[in-house]
Amino acid sequence: MHQDAMNMVRSGLRARIDALAAQGGTIALPNICEQIDRIRHDACAYGLEPVARIASTLETALARNGLGPVILSYLDVMRDAVECEDNSPEASTAFLASLSLRLGH
Repeated sequence: MHQDAMNMVRSGLRARIDALAAQGGTIALPNICEQIDRIRHDACAYGLEPVARIASTLETALARNGLGPVILSYLDVMRDAVECEDNSPEASTAFLASLSLRLGH
């Protein structure tokens, strides 16, 4: 039963990430910040540390740089993290490193 509940959580997070990605540049900055914060909060609540850390990093990027096409890279990596069963600190580090490579930092 626990696995079924986590599958539902992961499915819901995936759907929310996909909805943000589909809106592309048409979403207002306050709205995307609110949605990312909710995703971060829910990921924390369910122990999905890699998702929460990527969401937090995206929130920081949005605060510094505003909206831009780079958010799609964050959302792609966040979607990958949702799919991953490993929620360890090492997995978080690996996903953040992947994001850094995508962004060229």
